[in-house]
Amino acid sequence: MGKIIKVDMLQKKYGQLIAVDNISFEVEQGEMFAFLGPNGAGKSTTINILCSILSKNAGKVIIDGFETGKQDSDIRKLIGVVFQDSVLDGLLSVQENLETRGAFYGLKGAVLKNRIVEVADAVNITEILKRPYGKLSGGQRRRADIARALINTPKILFLDEPTTGLDPQTRVSVWETIRNLQKEKGVTIFLTTHYMEEAAGADDVAIIDHGNIVVRGTPADLRVRYSLDQLRIIPNNNEQFIEFASRRGLQIKPGPGMFTINIENSMQGLQILKDAEPLIQNFEVIRGNMDDVFINITGKELRSEEVQ
Repeated sequence: MGKIIKVDMLQKKYGQLIAVDNISFEVEQGEMFAFLGPNGAGKSTTINILCSILSKNAGKVIIDGFETGKQDSDIRKLIGVVFQDSVLDGLLSVQENLETRGAFYGLKGAVLKNRIVEVADAVNITEILKRPYGKLSGGQRRRADIARALINTPKILFLDEPTTGLDPQTRVSVWETIRNLQKEKGVTIFLTTHYMEEAAGADDVAIIDHGNIVVRGTPADLRVRYSLDQLRIIPNNNEQFIEFASRRGLQIKPGPGMFTINIENSMQGLQILKDAEPLIQNFEVIRGNMDDVFINITGKELRSEEVQ
């Protein structure tokens, strides 16, 4: 499909502080790209440059053929941004907010009316168009925020922690909306999130820390490279199992009524289970996840700014 975002040796400094340190990466058209990093890593600075909100000190950023700093007005026409904090007017209805936003892009009359119908249907807010934005639930507001970002038919949708503060059920609903936009409309999704299970659903992940991209890959690849699965065993005889583990050179971690063994892959775990079968009362395998990946790479948990 081609590269819709190209970043080459991007640098941003604030005085002597280097916020973004000569990073380079590309994003495929139509994919979901997760951009992760602890607070202060350079993530927001990079996104603001890509969205033509902030200028750069060095490097080149190309958004669908247009260069930031030179063709910013063209870039703004083809992107949509869902900020972590809403920018819609709480006193206006959802429709009035969308009409106001559409007017910024020169939409009017029947064209604007039809576009509002389209985006409302896409994010499932048709029934609440006449309601004041300030009276909506958290999930309804988020879908309205996404509708606002879609009013100009963007090719790229930037999502800055789109489900922060939402309950789990509402988060699922919002994510159904986002995935439908990617799959059915072909929208490229550029995502930041502190929910690592959301990042696990991306096509591509880049982790930035101290202004540098420290790792890049698919979620599955990163889990293989930077996390370990765990084999949890409940033995029928603790002493015999400890003796077995000692003979095999296995590092075991005791817990309440069970032992945990870090394993590199499922085949290693299967062999241990076969060899120790007479000693095992029960077991479970815990897959390594993106939280493990992030902590192993950065040494930190990824949390939203509100809870730090």
